[in-house]
Amino acid sequence: MITRYDEMFCHQVVSTFDQPGTSAREWTERAWMQVHDIAGTAHLAASFGYYPNRNVMDAFVAFAIQGRTEHVVRASRELRPEIDVSKVGPFSYDVVEPLRAIRYRLDDNQYGLSYDITLEGVSPLVEEDPAQYQVSRGRVKEHIKRMVQAARPSGWIKCEGQTCRLDRDGWVGERDRSWGIRLAGADFIETGVQAPELPAGMLFNFALMQFESWGATYHLREIWDDQGGFVNRWHFGGGLFYPFSANREPLKIVSLDHNYRFRDDLPEQARRFAGGGVSFTTIDGTQKEVSIRPVTICYQAPVGYGGFYQGFIHGKWMGEKWMDGHEFDLNNPETMKEIWGYCDYGSEFTCGGEVGHGTVELMVVGKYPRYGYQGY
Repeated sequence: MITRYDEMFCHQVVSTFDQPGTSAREWTERAWMQVHDIAGTAHLAASFGYYPNRNVMDAFVAFAIQGRTEHVVRASRELRPEIDVSKVGPFSYDVVEPLRAIRYRLDDNQYGLSYDITLEGVSPLVEEDPAQYQVSRGRVKEHIKRMVQAARPSGWIKCEGQTCRLDRDGWVGERDRSWGIRLAGADFIETGVQAPELPAGMLFNFALMQFESWGATYHLREIWDDQGGFVNRWHFGGGLFYPFSANREPLKIVSLDHNYRFRDDLPEQARRFAGGGVSFTTIDGTQKEVSIRPVTICYQAPVGYGGFYQGFIHGKWMGEKWMDGHEFDLNNPETMKEIWGYCDYGSEFTCGGEVGHGTVELMVVGKYPRYGYQGY
C-alpha cells in the first residue's frame, strides 16, 4: 500500500513503508514524552505506539497530581489505511521541527483531561549505543534503537476544571523515540505459546538529566545470575551531552556505578525508589558523581507499560476504534496495589554545586542481593 511516506528518500527494504523489514509481531515504533514541574506538584507522561504487524496504533496519557489523583486516558485504532496519520481519537502527535521540537495534543473529551504541549529540545538528541539486543531460545526477543532528548515544555494542561500553563523556568521535559522488536506489549498476553524465560532477578534503570551547561543519560539492564552468584549487565548505553549553543558532540559513557535507596514501608508500592546516586566515566576520562532526589512520580502501568489494566496493554487489538479513561485515588492503598509497577520519577540531580532536573525509571524485581532482596 502506497502512502505519503513513500515519497521520501529513506527506504531501506524493497517494500513500501506499509510493510516493515520483519514480520515479527513485536515490531514497535514509539514516541514518548513527559513533563513535570520542579516544585513537585504534577507529572504528565504521554505516548504514541505504532505496530504495523498487529495493524494497531495506540496512544495514552497519565497525569499525576501529586498526593491526590492520577488521570488516565487510553485510545487505540486500526492502523490501516491511515498509517501516515499520527492521530488516535482525540490524541495527535506532530513533528514541529525535526530533531528539535515535537507537539502532543489531547483534544477535549469525556474524561476531563486535555492538553496542548510543545517540547523544545535544549540539546541534540542522544543516540543510545549499542542498540538493545536480546535473544531467548534462539529467537530475537528485543532489538531496539532509541534516541532521547532533554527539553523544556510550553503550552497547557487542563484537568479537573483547572488550566495549568507550562513555562520553561518551572517545568522540564524529556522525550524518547524508539523502534524495533520490543518486549513488554501484547506479547505478554499471548496464549498457546511457551511462557517467557524469567531471570532470578533483574534491575532496569533509565535516567535523563539536564543541567545548565551539560546533561547525561543512561540505560542499563542487569540480571542476577543465581547459579554464578553475580550480576550480569547485559545492556548498557549512555552519554554526556551539551546544549545546542555549546556546539559540542556528546561523549559516550563507558562505565557507571549506582548506589540507590528504596522504600520498603509501603507494601502497596514495593521497592519504591527513594533516592541515591550514580558515578560515571566518559570515553575521554571525564568523571561525574551525581546525587538523585525523587520529587514527583507518574504511574504508567495502567497505561500499558508492562501492566494489563482493565483489558489494555500496548499493541493489543482493541477493535477499529476504542477509548477509555480512569481516575485513581493515590491515597487509597487498594488502588495503589492495582496500578503499582512501571513508574517515572521526576527528580532533582545534584553534581558538585550544580542542580539539575530530569527523570529516573528504576525497577528491581526478584533477587538482587546488593539491595537486600532475596526473591520475588
